[in-house]
Amino acid sequence: MKPLQISRVTKHYGKQVAVNAIDFEVGQGEIYGLLGANGAGKTTTMRMVLGLIHPDEGHILWQGQGYSVELRRLMGYLPEERGLYPKVKVSDQVLYLAELRGMKRSEADKRLRHWLERFEVPDYYGKRVEELSKGNQQKIQFIAAVIHDPAILILDEAFSGLDPVNVELLKATVTELRRDGKTILFSSHRMDHVEEMCENICILHKSNTVLKGNLREIKRSFPRERVLLDTELEIRGLDRIPGVRSVERREAWTEIRIDKPEVAQDVLRTASEQSEVYRFQIMEPTLNEIFIKTVGGQNRS
Repeated sequence: MKPLQISRVTKHYGKQVAVNAIDFEVGQGEIYGLLGANGAGKTTTMRMVLGLIHPDEGHILWQGQGYSVELRRLMGYLPEERGLYPKVKVSDQVLYLAELRGMKRSEADKRLRHWLERFEVPDYYGKRVEELSKGNQQKIQFIAAVIHDPAILILDEAFSGLDPVNVELLKATVTELRRDGKTILFSSHRMDHVEEMCENICILHKSNTVLKGNLREIKRSFPRERVLLDTELEIRGLDRIPGVRSVERREAWTEIRIDKPEVAQDVLRTASEQSEVYRFQIMEPTLNEIFIKTVGGQNRS
């Protein structure tokens, strides 16, 4: 049995359906991607997983159990919005939150100092939150979410406000938590982050599940419509090949959009007749392209 099970969960607010029969499982040592535009139902789903609100239909199981107050110690939550008090010291705030999760203050203090050292900001221990940059506030909020060593971690836009260096630092930390066996529900508008970190995903649109499953298998189910071509000489006539939608020449290669995979061989044949070919690659669709195709089509309907 997987640690987190969401079974046919539905939530209404009056006549508005916020989440409609959502259904997925997250395994131990897994980062599961929950995707969708604003208003799709992601935040409502996460709040139900946390036990902050209750579903109208369906059920959620945490390690095979229904909700109880004791289960809060199993979970850590990093919200998209800043949830820290700006005028309170980092140490006072994080230690208090850790105690609410059942930790002894001495152990929480040791863990806090460890995390601050790890994130290379040990001097933030006695600073007020308002003295920190937005990116460093996000680091502190992340520490508050994991300090009690939760088994199930809910991350909503975890990398919001971080510069590229700190994004990589936090990504490495989340990946390490996964290797340690944590069950992680991860939401982000950055498709490249989800693509890099998640094995399974669920895409929501207007409260409904529109695509769900193993990311690798999902990619295989979509046609390959992009070719990268690098040649010694510029190739002429690519745009006249039947089935070629567009040709875009970049600094290091040419990107060709095609209607179906078979057209790629005509592209290669045309290029080989005119020049030496250094690179020819039929690219699988990116998660961003899949998202646009899936949700974009729903928007037009």
